[in-house]
Amino acid sequence: MDCTVTWTGHSGTRSHMGFVAETGTGHIINMDGAPDAAKPENGGANLAARPMELLLAGTGGCTAYDVVLILKRGRHDVRGCSVQLTSERAEVDPKVFTRINMHFTVTGKGIPAAAVERAIAMSHDKYCSASIMLGKTAEITTSFEVVEA
Repeated sequence: MDCTVTWTGHSGTRSHMGFVAETGTGHIINMDGAPDAAKPENGGANLAARPMELLLAGTGGCTAYDVVLILKRGRHDVRGCSVQLTSERAEVDPKVFTRINMHFTVTGKGIPAAAVERAIAMSHDKYCSASIMLGKTAEITTSFEVVEA
């Protein structure tokens, strides 16, 4: 797996903190930093997601993928799945994630809560590389609800 990240940085007399990533599979992702009122030249322009937001989003995508796949393999009638991630970060650099809660909403027909709970646990404990890595610095908690379709 590879990725190239390039600073889109300097246009005319104004510098900014935008970056573009090109993944090894040919996809493009824009990133930007938060504006810095005290030192505008060091901040972003809020034109794209922050890199840490993308890390959180990627983790959500990784675990949701697992949950859907595990439920489908169990022959459950999954119609939808979303995961809302809320996080806290350290106050000082490096501002790593210290707490992450993942709340899953799984929609389907007749899906037992125990099957969803098992799928989430399997993702969290065995399959989701992203959440397992983040679990080295953050306390990760999960919750879920099942919505009948």
